[in-house]
Amino acid sequence: MGLRWFHYVLWGGLIAGMFLLPQVVSNGTMRTMIFANYLAIFAISWDVLSGRTGYVSFGHPFLIGIGAYTTAILTKRFDVPVEISIPIAVVCTMIAGLLVLLPALRIRGSYFALVTLAFMELLYQLVQVIRPDLTGGTRGMSGIQTLTRGASNGYYLSTALMLSVAVSMWLLMKTRLGTALAAIGMNEESVRGSGLSSTRLKAFAFLTSAFIAGLGGAFYVHYLGSLAPRALFDINFLFTIIVAALLGGTSTIVGPMIGAFFMTFLLEYLRPVLPGAERYFVYGAIALLLYMYQPKGLVELVRTGVLRLRKGGVA
Repeated sequence: MGLRWFHYVLWGGLIAGMFLLPQVVSNGTMRTMIFANYLAIFAISWDVLSGRTGYVSFGHPFLIGIGAYTTAILTKRFDVPVEISIPIAVVCTMIAGLLVLLPALRIRGSYFALVTLAFMELLYQLVQVIRPDLTGGTRGMSGIQTLTRGASNGYYLSTALMLSVAVSMWLLMKTRLGTALAAIGMNEESVRGSGLSSTRLKAFAFLTSAFIAGLGGAFYVHYLGSLAPRALFDINFLFTIIVAALLGGTSTIVGPMIGAFFMTFLLEYLRPVLPGAERYFVYGAIALLLYMYQPKGLVELVRTGVLRLRKGGVA
């Protein structure tokens, strides 16, 4: 897989630093980090599909929503233990992902994006009108069982989940399978010409993305303890996921992590200055400028900076 010693050092340092962080930061910062962890999970999920294969999805909240609503309904309405409801939610998300995948297999570009966006809007309307006694209708659901109490416990859980997803996906993308997925984004016809099944590869990417989205959505709702369809299927939520992946650097796994933390803290620091929706305009402008300056994302800026330091050290 082309792993070098510094890969182990960097990942080991990141993991150690993340778990030691609660010793030096406030509870407020930890809560912000929790949201950054979940955004990183969602951005990685988007990156596995869209960043790697080039099939841009505008309906990722659809997958996140399936996972969140499934476990919320099972635990809240039917008293199913959370250790059972979360795996069921992940399986349901993957099945729902197949429903999106089947009609979208033979289309790409703007058509694929529109199909995924249509599924997100469809789910948003369905949860409000069909069985509101189960879904909570337009008001959503509250009093959902939480997995942890306190900022530090929530931080450790979200960090462990995010790092598990990030490391496993990063290792996966280092394999020949990951290379084949990237090749689809470059030239799908060449992939078919080489004898590989692009349909199977796309199905794998979509199901893997759905798995991560469902897992993240299920844990996220059990952290919040509530669920609101207006917030979950909000266009700002969708764009935050996409911008985090693009700004950090697509098709890298590490890039969406960096982008998620950057976007989360940027929005948080803008809140006292611009408490309303105006801060989304400001963060969008900042993201656009950064993306224009370095289209490969923040991860490329970090890589370039490290190379310059190494050259300076050698000199």
